[in-house]
Amino acid sequence: MEKKRFKFVIPVMVIVAIGAVYMLRNYYAEVPNVEQLLIVICATLVSGVLAYFLFPQQGENKIDDRGPY
Repeated sequence: MEKKRFKFVIPVMVIVAIGAVYMLRNYYAEVPNVEQLLIVICATLVSGVLAYFLFPQQGENKIDDRGPY
């Protein structure tokens, strides 16, 4: 795995987890604690997977596919 990608993926996951906990505690307090925990875990994992695949891979052999500007 690329270590350079994780420089972006881990902070995205942390920000999503903190945001999810904040929103669930303040705006959706009626949701049970176990379900809040499951929501936070799923949101964190999904955001990590999406960030991993959406951030570009920095490789030496990879051709830069940006068009002429």
